[in-house]
Amino acid sequence: MSLKWPYTFLFFLLLIACDSKEKSASSKKIENRLSEASSPYLQEHSDNPVDWYQWGPEALEKAKRENKPVIISVGYAACHWCHVMEEESFMDTAVAAIMNKDFISIKVDREERPDIDKVYMDAAQLINGSGGWPLNVIALPDGRPFYAGTYFPNEQWKKLLKQVAETYKQDKEELVRTADALTKGIRKGNSLDGFKSEKSELTNKANYLALIEPWKKKFDTYKGGYKGDQKFPLPLSWEALLQYYYLTGDEEILEVVNTTLTGMGKGAIYDQLGGGFARYTTDPNWLVPHFEKMLYDNAQLISVYSQAYKLTDNQEYARLVRESIEFVEHELSNGNGGYYSSINADSNGEEGKYYVWSAKEIKKVLNSEEAKLFQDFYNIESYGNWENGKNILYRNYSEKEYAKEQGLNYSEVKRTLTDARNKLKKAREMRAKPTVDRKVITSWNALMIKAYLDAFTALGDDQYLERAEKTADFLNEKMTAPDYSVMRSYMEGKEKVPGFLDDYSNLSNAFIHLYQINFKDKWLKNAENITKYAITHFGDNESGMFFYAPKNINELITRQFEIDDNVLPSSNSVMAINLFVLGELTANKDYSTRSEEMLQRVLKQLQEYPSNYANWSRLFGYKAFGVYEVAIVGENAFEKNILLQKKYYPTALFMGGESESLPLLEGKLVPESTLIYVCQNKTCKYPVSEVDAAHNMLNEYQSNYSGIFNLE
Repeated sequence: MSLKWPYTFLFFLLLIACDSKEKSASSKKIENRLSEASSPYLQEHSDNPVDWYQWGPEALEKAKRENKPVIISVGYAACHWCHVMEEESFMDTAVAAIMNKDFISIKVDREERPDIDKVYMDAAQLINGSGGWPLNVIALPDGRPFYAGTYFPNEQWKKLLKQVAETYKQDKEELVRTADALTKGIRKGNSLDGFKSEKSELTNKANYLALIEPWKKKFDTYKGGYKGDQKFPLPLSWEALLQYYYLTGDEEILEVVNTTLTGMGKGAIYDQLGGGFARYTTDPNWLVPHFEKMLYDNAQLISVYSQAYKLTDNQEYARLVRESIEFVEHELSNGNGGYYSSINADSNGEEGKYYVWSAKEIKKVLNSEEAKLFQDFYNIESYGNWENGKNILYRNYSEKEYAKEQGLNYSEVKRTLTDARNKLKKAREMRAKPTVDRKVITSWNALMIKAYLDAFTALGDDQYLERAEKTADFLNEKMTAPDYSVMRSYMEGKEKVPGFLDDYSNLSNAFIHLYQINFKDKWLKNAENITKYAITHFGDNESGMFFYAPKNINELITRQFEIDDNVLPSSNSVMAINLFVLGELTANKDYSTRSEEMLQRVLKQLQEYPSNYANWSRLFGYKAFGVYEVAIVGENAFEKNILLQKKYYPTALFMGGESESLPLLEGKLVPESTLIYVCQNKTCKYPVSEVDAAHNMLNEYQSNYSGIFNLE
């Protein structure tokens, strides 16, 4: 998409972009209106001399009344460069004087208001071809943007502001023309014009199999993940590809997933001392992390490692699941069932300072035997393997592989490394910790419910199910209203923000998963009621898709659809899966029809760019190969269900309990017996009472899948 820009304004922007950085800061401390914000990120800016507003009618009406352009500055608490720009510019009284005199300034937490972030990130993409955070947008008083960029050094930011203020006073029409063109582009990009319903035969298995060829072109088969200078975990892709392997038997795909999961577990993207994954690495080898840690990454990675463990029995995957859960519990739990959003990359103003070590620091904590083994195993260099003589921790082997390679006793290696890690972790606890964003986001906590359920079925630890149920209770009590409307984020004592489509879709999805584990009907009913609310308040009846924001939230320049999958699954793809599963479990044809309409609308894009629609591909797999329904009824239904789900069955739907509460359960309850019915297309085989017999039936279905379709 191209836009015709006013040349003089763009020329001045290009000149500014070439200016050098010069820091100027002020230590003056004040308190502005952000001290009352519900977001910890906004509260961090409450001592800025900038007269910040939160997004809302007050700021925009003031801008219109005083005829001033609006600065919309978007960031989040774990963002390193957001903090840099705050210290360099927003704490500078000279900068604040310009912003307060000539602009109305609005600070936005992108995690609390992702709808705002999405609109203005589109502006940045259209102008620059890329985006990032901090995102700094300048707009007309009605919110239509005419400029967007990311991080600006102090002097560059001041020059930009002065030039914009002057242009706004002298030649406002030039900026209006730019805003008109840019807004038109944003609206066009958020239309469904490119998503035409295909009306294809979704049960055509060959079409599903064909997804893999364009997908394979993106794989880094040597290091795992996708090709590129940076590496993001993108667990959604590997979850979808595990399903693809299950359905097709394509060993090459399983190898790529294993390479990816193994590489991440060995690299410094994984915290080798404390567990948990960073958001991405700045290199292609999973080694140099951008040290911020997000709840959503870790929740999804716990899920995908759990699923991979079920499939491969790889003990390294089980270890990573346990350690990542320990990290989440230790660092992000609010103690009441909720989990905080993120951990900052910085401590004491320095990125990664909490996590890196000099060889001297390690030797000070460990005895000589421990230090020698630890330094060799984790690639510690006396001069440092990272910056300023410091080391990031990464490994080339598992402990068992290392012991074999070095001719050492595995038990001794394991014991020594465990002791060393515990000592260093304890020493690290004494350092200044990175700050934690203590808001609880519904959507991300819902992903954590699923993570616990996947870990529970894979590893059999009852605590994981208890934690999943505790989080479900927390979200049900604190974030869900009696009418089944859902809130976005929670901070004790602060006003809640209304939820967006990902909050509804992920929460409903988590409750569906929970029902399929504990067979408590209330969770399925809650999931259906939340979905019904979303249909009413988010649904677009013309297309069958769902808007990202509800009708009643502060209006933006466009109402968006979130369709493509990325770091997180798109809210529409999750909703389409929810509708499919609810349609199967409750025999509601309206749900099934809408789910199919949604998939048809994205099918062309899915077939051309499958890696960008990974979650949609899971739904395509359900439709192409069919799902099998597993009904377990009787007093021991829960116990047999858990034994059955220890294996990897990505296209099975589980239902049951001690009552015939769903259509497919009717007539299946036999007194004093617990029977397992394995069904496909609502047609059930003869019931069995032994879990092994049910495994055999399910494995027979799977062998039919992977045996018939030869990919060569």
